[in-house]
Amino acid sequence: MIEKGTVESLKSLLRKFAVNVTLDPDSAHRHLIVSDDGKQVRYEKQSGTVKDEDQKSNNKFDKELCVLGKEGFTSVCFYYEVQVKGLSEWFVGVAKESVKRKGFVSLNPEKGYWVAGLRGGKYQASEYPYIPISVSVKPQRVGVFVDYDEGRVSFYDVKSMCHIYSFTDQSFNKKLHPIFWHSISAPLIICDL
Repeated sequence: MIEKGTVESLKSLLRKFAVNVTLDPDSAHRHLIVSDDGKQVRYEKQSGTVKDEDQKSNNKFDKELCVLGKEGFTSVCFYYEVQVKGLSEWFVGVAKESVKRKGFVSLNPEKGYWVAGLRGGKYQASEYPYIPISVSVKPQRVGVFVDYDEGRVSFYDVKSMCHIYSFTDQSFNKKLHPIFWHSISAPLIICDL
């Protein structure tokens, strides 16, 4: 267990690299509704046909329930936090700006996605095949820290600052965008720091 002083020190250190993240509605799957301020996304099954402009847009995810952050980063380090309280399925992380958005996609590093989350009642990282993650407490708020130069993407439970998982020895040479996968009506919320 991390001591309280250490928790606050680590939280303070990571938050020095905090970036403002807003969601890009132009990238969102049609069943994902982005709030006006770009800080929340929720799933809403919509009936009817897909709009022509949505079918033609290369920016929108058409099969995966994903949305990207508007801002892309190539800075040495950056950090953001996401509230996942009450969600039974979610993935958060980063993706290359140029990722494939059409059709079903394997959300793994080979395809330009570095995500971790909860699906089917199991915490997992999006390596191929998926890697199970053991957590002692169900995270309510997740911190995502990227060290671009070191090729590391790390995930933390913000309350305890326990390390959840890290992708290491990755090679980044393009802009990275925060990414969110969400499939339940309760909102996933980008936290202001």
